[in-house]
Amino acid sequence: MTPIKIYLVGWVFFLSSNCTNEDIAPPPPDVGFVETPSVERLTTEELLDLVQQRTFNYFWDFAETNSGLARETSRDDALGGTGDRVVTTGGSGFGIACFPAAVEHGWITRPEMLARLDRILNFLESCETYHGAFSHWYFGDTGLTRDFSALDDGADIVETAFLLQGLLINRQYLSDTVTEEAALINRITTLYENVEWSFFERGQNVMTWHWSPNNAFAIDLQVQGWNEALMVYVLAAGSPTFPIDRATYENGWARNGAMVNNNTYLGTQLPLGVDFGGPLFYAHYSFIGLDPRNLSDQYADYMQQNTAHSLINYTHCRNNPNNYLGYGGDSWGLTASNDYNGYAVHDPLNDIGVITPTAALSSFPYTPTESLAAMEYFYYNLNDELLGPYGFYDAFSEEFNWYDDSYLAIDQGPIVAMIENYRTQMLWTLFMQDPDVINGLNRLGFTF
Repeated sequence: MTPIKIYLVGWVFFLSSNCTNEDIAPPPPDVGFVETPSVERLTTEELLDLVQQRTFNYFWDFAETNSGLARETSRDDALGGTGDRVVTTGGSGFGIACFPAAVEHGWITRPEMLARLDRILNFLESCETYHGAFSHWYFGDTGLTRDFSALDDGADIVETAFLLQGLLINRQYLSDTVTEEAALINRITTLYENVEWSFFERGQNVMTWHWSPNNAFAIDLQVQGWNEALMVYVLAAGSPTFPIDRATYENGWARNGAMVNNNTYLGTQLPLGVDFGGPLFYAHYSFIGLDPRNLSDQYADYMQQNTAHSLINYTHCRNNPNNYLGYGGDSWGLTASNDYNGYAVHDPLNDIGVITPTAALSSFPYTPTESLAAMEYFYYNLNDELLGPYGFYDAFSEEFNWYDDSYLAIDQGPIVAMIENYRTQMLWTLFMQDPDVINGLNRLGFTF
């Protein structure tokens, strides 16, 4: 088949000396000539199916064999040559969250899901833990902690929360009337109830991110909003064994209101967080389970927050103030990812010309039209460079002709989960029915 060539005319960009960052520039079309590979046209539903299933296979076919958990990266030579052995707890949690959807879509069978959960739980019940909390990374073949940094060689309470988010979604999906499934439910419950959330509070009415037997709280990083870690406070408040109270949420997470923003960026008011919203993973990681559609407290409506964040990120890429090749209304999304210098957190205030597919695709519940345009661009325009065995590669830059050839679990997982929440709301529904989650949200003063 002869490749189809699409020729797009250039555009003229006008800057007024009176423009502010609240002004929206007219959306420019893409620049230059784009040659589209010969890719069969799919319906939207077929394309969503393809992207979801192929991306899920990172967590299923490519999982580390002993633990059943997700490898941190697909690059074997990473992490000092141990990339094939190192598994990630938070990234695994995102993949585990999608097991029920995989069964319902027919990607895996229910017995296969049960067997994989059993293997994962066997590992989590025997690996090194710290006051019930898990490390960021483990060696999947031994269960020993793989240091994340010089001082980070123990518990990571944020990664622990993301892992448990996925497990609790499965706890709700399993049936307590089936003996095998009831046993898995009880094992998940034990892992959750073993986490000493209040220990990480340190009597200071704020959660602390890290602790290790060698360095104690030496990193001294507080878990404060607004960022990706709301899940920590919800699960800590809902714990039947080591709960925190609302004062810790108000003082620690909300910083007594200091996380509120309410300024306008690129025509959109942002309720919470840093200027221009920061990287888009803030809107994804805790909302794999938390349903933002009716979620609010005294600080924000969380559907409004996440939609505003996504729209600001989209509008920045559409306006393309740095004139990067390939940016536009159909190619957008800035978040933490690999890049041509290694790895960095990308956002409108740190834009180096790198687009990360998870940013737009995991925002499907917030910006469905804009996210669909991005998915179609990635698939039809950049198919040869960007699509691999486990979905779209981690990141790319048309400006610098750089295309990653590897994956990161923590970027792939939200794609599957958030597209599912857009399509069926399944993960939201399961998580929001969990009685401990309900107790946590009530204790913190949320309406939902």
